[in-house]
Amino acid sequence: MTTQAELKKHAELFDRMAATVGLDLEQDAVEGNLRFDEIAEAVLRCTRCGGVGACQKWLAEGPRPGADAPDFCRNRDLLAYLNEQHG
Repeated sequence: MTTQAELKKHAELFDRMAATVGLDLEQDAVEGNLRFDEIAEAVLRCTRCGGVGACQKWLAEGPRPGADAPDFCRNRDLLAYLNEQHG
């Protein structure tokens, strides 16, 4: 079972990943590009990732607006789709 602390950790990682590739999840939600249930599912996908250390290392390297999320990211396709919406 996923704990509340684990959900918060992965919600933060997902938000940071989105920001690193140049996305603002809150703005995407306001604009109708992303629904709450899609955000919730993305966070749950993130909790099933075994690459948290690699993720944190990738995020620490800094912003990459317009870049794709790394291959290991379980939300890579969703983030790519959102980036296309802004393209």
